[in-house]
Amino acid sequence: MAISKIPSAGFQDNVKFRNIIINGDMSIAQRGTSTASITSTSYNTVDRFKMIMSDGATWTQSQSTDVPTGQGFAKSLKMDCTTANTSLGGGSNLRLVQIIEGQNLQYLKKGTANAESTTLSFWVKSNKTGTYIVEFADKDNSRSISKSYTINSANTWEKKTITCDGDTTGSYSNDNGESLRLQFWLLAGSNYTSGTLQTSWGSQTTANRAVGQVNLGDNTANDWYITGVQLEAGEVASDFEFLPHDVNLRRCQRYFIRYNNDTSSFSSFASGRGGGSNNCAAVFHHPVQMRAKPTLSQNGLGTDDGYAYNGVTLGASYLTPDGGGHNFSSSSVGQGRGVVFRANGNSAHYVQFDVEL
Repeated sequence: MAISKIPSAGFQDNVKFRNIIINGDMSIAQRGTSTASITSTSYNTVDRFKMIMSDGATWTQSQSTDVPTGQGFAKSLKMDCTTANTSLGGGSNLRLVQIIEGQNLQYLKKGTANAESTTLSFWVKSNKTGTYIVEFADKDNSRSISKSYTINSANTWEKKTITCDGDTTGSYSNDNGESLRLQFWLLAGSNYTSGTLQTSWGSQTTANRAVGQVNLGDNTANDWYITGVQLEAGEVASDFEFLPHDVNLRRCQRYFIRYNNDTSSFSSFASGRGGGSNNCAAVFHHPVQMRAKPTLSQNGLGTDDGYAYNGVTLGASYLTPDGGGHNFSSSSVGQGRGVVFRANGNSAHYVQFDVEL
């Protein structure tokens, strides 16, 4: 009988979740698949990726099915310029950013003599060729490093790999707050480009952050796609780490959860009871524990106790990372009577919980 060596459990564990980036394959988009007329900082479509911008033209962001052939990806994030800015001000900027918790970065040993190098890999496509900047910003210590990459061929998917040395100065805080920003620059005014690109770790200097960056916002014909974003310890890029859809979704839900009414029916989001004097309470049980106590927003919600339907505004007094109880007023609901907290028959109705960094 042939004898095979079975890899140790420790080895297997070291391979799992090597990608520091969450939702790098752009497969989760709880907020929706397209947002138009974007002119300011916001989360828009693909989970965990935030647009930071000021005087940076006008954009439509979408989750696209345009992907590199034969690489296993089904979705990408697309930026489409809809109103151009051909004359950038000094403070003009546009970045696609993922913000990372410090407690997820401790194994990089930043701030010690054993600080790990990291390697970023991603697929990118644009009609606008030229130099683009990726910035790694340590928000705990106001340090950064910027690296350039080149889009060589228009409208062609290209894989890029960037390696950064470990930083022996300044450790990341071991908590659930913001420590690292991975920032893909898409345009930058002179405030960010008038110095020398900072290609080694050091104190962040504004003029050195995005030197050489093209202006993607100078023409309404311009667009930019990205997928397969992976950041990992070491000096070599490994194949992209595909996670099961449910695992990827739950990782995103640590930061943002939207309960959608996906059809024109009356989808139910939570149950509760009437408390008398038009006071009701509902209880949410989130699928995952969120990063911290979230904020709440909603659109078009109400209650149904089997006898009457009434629009309501959900209170936020008792929010917890796990869900918690929510008080609201709803007329004609009797004391002790069970109620259902639900959408009002419109597919645009939702309730959402947000604790993004």
